[in-house]
Amino acid sequence: MTATAPSALIEAHHLNLQRAHKTVLSDISLSISAGQIITLIGPNGCGKSTLIKVMLGLQEPDSGQVIRRNRLRIGYMPQRLSLDQRMPLTVTGFLRLARHASHADIQRWLQRLGIETLAPLSVHDLSGGEWQRVLLVRALLMKPQLLVLDEPVQGVDVQGQMELYQLIPQLRDELGCGVLMVSHDLHLVMAATDEVICLNGHVCCSGHPDNVSVDPAYLQLFGGRAQPAIAPYTHHHDHSHCQHDHHPQQEDDA
Repeated sequence: MTATAPSALIEAHHLNLQRAHKTVLSDISLSISAGQIITLIGPNGCGKSTLIKVMLGLQEPDSGQVIRRNRLRIGYMPQRLSLDQRMPLTVTGFLRLARHASHADIQRWLQRLGIETLAPLSVHDLSGGEWQRVLLVRALLMKPQLLVLDEPVQGVDVQGQMELYQLIPQLRDELGCGVLMVSHDLHLVMAATDEVICLNGHVCCSGHPDNVSVDPAYLQLFGGRAQPAIAPYTHHHDHSHCQHDHHPQQEDDA
């Protein structure tokens, strides 16, 4: 891959993908820079997780190009990660499987996320919220320049969701990284994102979360539901808002 523009960590240009004669991605372009949090939203099956996999090089597009900064360090938290129930594995043992994970780093991130008491427990005995935080620690152990979070609050109760979404901008600031996040609900992530890209195979609209939430394309996609945000949103950056394209899960998005 050739190098990105100096400010970009990763760029996608005109990505297209079909699967079983269904258009999964149609002319998708986006760019993520350090310090930026971009959230992909859309209903199940709209292509969110597939786009993530293409961006990470886990799946090839039919056409288009992904350009990554040279030696880009990526911390990836997948939507799901199933482990063999017959495999005895503690949380610490699981985290030691991450590349270059030192004991000190594991302890530091467990403490930072408030789950140090989970270290000796079996991974098979964790609640959904505890497992999600362990997966986040695994991603952070990569010392990421780009943190990729696919539905990070899956299986987490509402209080836990709020805490995780409040944590993400803090981690962005601490690491100086960019964040690419997937969610199915704009109003859960409004306070934790700089820019939203609404997908339904193609880009329906994009821009500031407040603007996207009232955009006709977003309202049509989600049935015009008006929902209050979980937390107040404050934002101080300039953006070009709601740029429209005119191109026409299972849980992890076909």
